[in-house]
Formats: sequence, structure tokens, C-alpha cells
Amino acid sequence: MGSPEIIIYSKPDCCLCDVVKEKLRRLRQSHEFDLREVNILEDPTAYEKFKEEIPVIFINGRKAFKYNLDEERFLRILHSGGHWQEAQDASAD
Repeated sequence: MGSPEIIIYSKPDCCLCDVVKEKLRRLRQSHEFDLREVNILEDPTAYEKFKEEIPVIFINGRKAFKYNLDEERFLRILHSGGHWQEAQDASAD
């Protein structure tokens, strides 16, 4: 089993994005996961899908958070072995 894959959809000059990216970088120091950033300004499909919701965070291909990152809930999802429906952020559609 590999590391969980975290994808954050964001764009430059986005204060909320910067806050979430910093939280993820800090969490990555003590928890193992792969982190990929997608700049929605460079990806037209992602832009159309997420332009009103950034930052958006996916965990292993599932939308988990938008606008912010609840660190406690993130860690529960991260360590739940993929069975994270009960821990999923209620604000993520």
C-alpha cells in the first residue's frame, strides 16, 4: 500500500490557498502522504470545475475539503485506510 495521494487545486495570489498549502506542508513533516498541487489557471478543465471553490483538496481521488482544511478531520481521513465517509468534510460536495 502506497502513501495517500493529496491533490490541492489552487491558484496564485489566493490567500485561502496559501493558508491550506502551508497547513499541508506542515502536516507532511510528521505524516506520510504524496502532495500534488494543480494551478487551475493552467488547467482549463480544473478551472471550470473549481474556480468558485478553491482551494479544493482531494484525498485518494475523492473530494474531501474546499475553502479550508480542518487538520483534525484531515488526519482522521488520512489514517482511516480509505474508509473515510464518516470523517469526510460535510462542506465538500
